[in-house]
Amino acid sequence: MTKRNWLWMGMFACATMLGVLMILVLRSGPMNAAPNQTATLVAADVVTPDPPQVGEPVDWDQPGPYLQIVVAGEANGTITIDLAETGAPGHVAQITALAESGAYNGVVFHRVLEGFMAQTGDVRFGRIGPDMGSAGMGGSDRADLKAEFSDVPFDRGIVGMARSQKPDSANSQFFIMFDEGHFLNGQYTVIGRVTGGMDIVDKIKLGAPKSGAVSETPDVMQSVTISQ
Repeated sequence: MTKRNWLWMGMFACATMLGVLMILVLRSGPMNAAPNQTATLVAADVVTPDPPQVGEPVDWDQPGPYLQIVVAGEANGTITIDLAETGAPGHVAQITALAESGAYNGVVFHRVLEGFMAQTGDVRFGRIGPDMGSAGMGGSDRADLKAEFSDVPFDRGIVGMARSQKPDSANSQFFIMFDEGHFLNGQYTVIGRVTGGMDIVDKIKLGAPKSGAVSETPDVMQSVTISQ
């Protein structure tokens, strides 16, 4: 066999091997695809513990400090929130500083959706008054916060920090859950849990249907203080 024939046979063998490799790649999908990207868990593999009831001691944080919110309006009474000082130290420090400065006093619940949550804490535009059209669009003069996401689920009575589309944009606004909202899990920073006055939370005046936007006579945080 001549050298030219050996050369042709070698080229044919290489081409054949390349073709086989291409077929395998095409069948296996993109080389950079994440493994098990669309895999789903079998229900039997998932263990879902019963969520803690409102007011029960929390096992994801040390007790206190406590945010004491005196509400006036359709809901009248005091809401006690055990702040997650170890779970979200940066957020709790900011909430504490704002409360101690009196910044939250007179701020309304500007977005309240039935069966979902009551939102408040806009210390710039959310004060009770004749014109609250911009309530919910502001924050404080303090810096925005870096997210402190956790695996604590958004169950009834959980308190989370509101933010814009940017994860690191929470500032002063927060919300209290009427019911579970697990689609929020891992996307909003949990700052505490209601340990007293959940019946007061349930009575907070609802906002506009569907949007929950501020009503003409919203309930207001008359005073907000910190206790240990």
